[in-house]
Amino acid sequence: MQSRSAPKDEPEEAHAAGLRLLARREHSTLELTRKLKQRGFTVASIEPALEQLREAGYLSDARFAGSLARHRAAQGYGDLRIRAELGQHGMKQVLVDQALAELGVDWRAQALAQARRHFAEAPETSAARARMLRHLAQRGFASSVARAAVAEWSKSVQ
Repeated sequence: MQSRSAPKDEPEEAHAAGLRLLARREHSTLELTRKLKQRGFTVASIEPALEQLREAGYLSDARFAGSLARHRAAQGYGDLRIRAELGQHGMKQVLVDQALAELGVDWRAQALAQARRHFAEAPETSAARARMLRHLAQRGFASSVARAAVAEWSKSVQ
């Protein structure tokens, strides 16, 4: 959604607007750029504002990646989903890898916990196992991780 007023070409105003946005929550550089453009700022005013925000420590893609990864892992999402979402926010692969490594999550245990939260009981039939595997895949767990979690839960009830 583009602003109907004249383009804003003041880096100080873009800096202030960026600071207000960052005061609410972390943003990626790509996301903050998009939001400032939506508010009518020109690229010529956005670039110096972003640089000032980075230098002051207010804007950090590494911090954003870590924050989003922690939040999504706490919500029960798998590493594939988190990777994809960070990619949509314009994160470089090295930052994505770093954020996931810093989580220190056992993805199989995470998948098992997610399955137990979503399903009332361990799968006893192949249809129930397939349903559980689909659910875990939709949550962003690798198929090998999902299969291991479902197998562990099935063995624990036998």
